[in-house]
Amino acid sequence: MNIAVCVKQIPDPATPYQLDGENHWVIRPNDQVLDDTDRSGVEIALQLAEATEGTVTLFSMSPSGSLQGIRQALAMGADKAVLIDDETLKGADALTTARVLAAAMTREGFDLVVAGTESTDGYSGVMPQMMSEILDVPCLSFARKVEAGDGSVTIERQTASGYNVVTAPVPALITVTAGIEPRYPTFKGIMQAKSKPVTTFTAADLGVDIESGQTIQSVNPVAARAGGSIVEDDGSAFEAIVELLEQVKVI
Repeated sequence: MNIAVCVKQIPDPATPYQLDGENHWVIRPNDQVLDDTDRSGVEIALQLAEATEGTVTLFSMSPSGSLQGIRQALAMGADKAVLIDDETLKGADALTTARVLAAAMTREGFDLVVAGTESTDGYSGVMPQMMSEILDVPCLSFARKVEAGDGSVTIERQTASGYNVVTAPVPALITVTAGIEPRYPTFKGIMQAKSKPVTTFTAADLGVDIESGQTIQSVNPVAARAGGSIVEDDGSAFEAIVELLEQVKVI
């Protein structure tokens, strides 16, 4: 099984972000890390590849930088990576991202696409579903467990009250929850990651026309939380509670 995994390089969340003064976009440093939500996707892909004697190819759209985030995913055991690095993709929205990644996967070929539910620096949560529509494959979302075989994929789909068992023929696309525990890279894996192939394309290489993007009008800091008030209970504190409830129209 040829498994394609969506991964994203993001600025280290432990480091304060900086925005450019013109477009309010995040200035991406040379060293970026693998988005934590994607580690679960890589883990599921590796498990499926081991069970089916398949291969795992990473797909990412971001500035190359030092490839630190990509190498982290390769160190976990992925076989190779495809990176779309294009200055014209700055400010790309979810639909543009889906179109670009889908074009790259179509070019390379795939049996199954694995993605996280959403990225921690975007939180749109819609890109994988857009990809499935563009690729014209079923989308099985919120998977907490995945099994593949006999030309199909079956997941346990996480719900508020438990899970549903969902099956679809391959090719298909699945999104996985963060509840799947990813493996830690071994020293051997870290060393091997340095020599694994990373192919870089531009949007033009993939035949994708950039037609849409997003514009940020302004960015404002979150308002500081106001301090609470202290009421000394002298036997009439309930009156202050009743007054507050009346103000917020609870009573």
